[in-house]
Amino acid sequence: MNANQIINMILKIVMRKAIGKGIDAGVNRATRGRKQQHQAAPHQIDDGYDDAAEPAQNTGPTQAQIRQQRQAKRAARQARQAAKGNGQG
Repeated sequence: MNANQIINMILKIVMRKAIGKGIDAGVNRATRGRKQQHQAAPHQIDDGYDDAAEPAQNTGPTQAQIRQQRQAKRAARQARQAAKGNGQG
């Protein structure tokens, strides 16, 4: 090995370590608030019951509400088309 190869090898080792530390620091900084929030969550106790069997929390409209909204939109659309047709004839 000549001097140029040795210098390149040492430079690559140093750069690899520096870049690795920089990436680790950037990831840690980007995720620093999430670790505390995750630890603050209450610990789940395994009571032998399947959580999938429990009903999910209602976070949106029911099927009946969605159906009513669709019917209202359809009625409004039909009324616009009827008004448009009557005005031209």
